Amino acid sequence: MAIARTRPYGGPALFSYGFRPFFLFGAIQAAVAMAAWIMLLAGRLDTFSHFAPVDWHIHEMLFGYLAAIVAGFLLTAIPNWTGRLPLNGAPLVALFVAWLAGRVAIFFSAAIGPLPAAAIDCAFLALLAAAAAREIVAGRNWRNLKVLVPILILLTANALFHAEVAATGPSDFSRRLGIAAAIMLIGIIGGRIIPSFTRNWLAKRSPHGLPAPFGRFDVACLALTAVALACWTVAPESTVVGWLSLAAAGANLVRLARWRGDRCAGDVLVAILHLGFLWVPIGLLIAGLAALMPDRIAPAAAVHAFGVGAIGTMTLAVMVRATLGHTGRALAAGWRGSFVFAAILLAAAARVAHALFWPSEALLHLSAAAWIAAFLGFALLFGPFILSPRLK
Repeated sequence: MAIARTRPYGGPALFSYGFRPFFLFGAIQAAVAMAAWIMLLAGRLDTFSHFAPVDWHIHEMLFGYLAAIVAGFLLTAIPNWTGRLPLNGAPLVALFVAWLAGRVAIFFSAAIGPLPAAAIDCAFLALLAAAAAREIVAGRNWRNLKVLVPILILLTANALFHAEVAATGPSDFSRRLGIAAAIMLIGIIGGRIIPSFTRNWLAKRSPHGLPAPFGRFDVACLALTAVALACWTVAPESTVVGWLSLAAAGANLVRLARWRGDRCAGDVLVAILHLGFLWVPIGLLIAGLAALMPDRIAPAAAVHAFGVGAIGTMTLAVMVRATLGHTGRALAAGWRGSFVFAAILLAAAARVAHALFWPSEALLHLSAAAWIAAFLGFALLFGPFILSPRLK
């Protein structure tokens, strides 16, 4: 992403650009929430939430961590799309406080009440959607309005999550809707940045075999994926969902192959984007098989392929790349990036393996430890870059 012009700003570097507070504290929240989840499972911790422990865990990964990273990405990318000045200073602080207030409200929702907690929690995504829409419209960047659709679906899923928990106890439909929105966002944004960054890297080395440009196949793939995920959200055990998911998995594999990830193993920052996106067709494949063979494939495996694999890896890949680029560092993963990427891939592989065929407590704890290492590692290793002014 190109570096946009900024408003005059003399405050802390943390609030000089949108990616800074949301990437840093989103990573910290991801690590802390995972550690808390393991302690909840072991009976060593209690929340003050009206959510059941598993619902608190799911909610905070989707609408806590993921929402923060989406905010950091959009507040950094939209100025480059529109040519407008990025949000910083007091408005950025206000948006960050809204996110932080949501985390506190959910943890203490049993004390403050489910309705106030829901209102505080949902306010963040509503404010983010409004801020993004304002900038895109003001910049007359109409083609990027489609990015708002997954955000609004994520907001809707969050509101339904609260309603579903209040009405029935556990969340079910809303958690799948939130995951579906996230995967579609990866499909849209990934379809832009992965071939672009791959093309830029390959063009310096060989003008041949470059990624295929966005075209009708990409549109058809996104449409098929949207239909498959929508049906999975409503009826995950349906035979129709099984075949649609398998078809979408195949289409996404072809789409990924067209981006020529096989030629960019020499650049970790580019290669990790391809590996992260690979979890999208893997998740769709598992979802399809779970619908067609429910007695042999656990549905939770697809959820974790999407959540730990696709969402975890893709967000971390974007966080590292954007942090390096927007703080004036060289776009090279180095040992820092390689460490956090290896950790998140291990976390995803271990968690899916646990759900598919090896339900051992040791494998679950390995996945959790690797997840914590990835995101706490990001906070510790890249946090100093985030907290410091951009290099000249």
